[in-house]
Amino acid sequence: MLILSRKPGESIVIDGRITVKIIRLEGDIVKLGIDAPREVPVHRQEVYDEIQKNNQAALTDTRPTVPRLSTPAPSK
Repeated sequence: MLILSRKPGESIVIDGRITVKIIRLEGDIVKLGIDAPREVPVHRQEVYDEIQKNNQAALTDTRPTVPRLSTPAPSK
């Protein structure tokens, strides 16, 4: 893990495409601005963890069998 010190108004650049800027400090809370291409998903850790949990559950859940519709007898 890379650990950096930044002051409000300063930024870091990741892979030349993602910029993380320190917007302001409010006590123990750091406000970040993230500028990333639209195709790069950006989530808070707790949201990302929930997405991963739901994706894993979707892979392991057994889906109920869908009943087949009977075709009506041909009319005479």
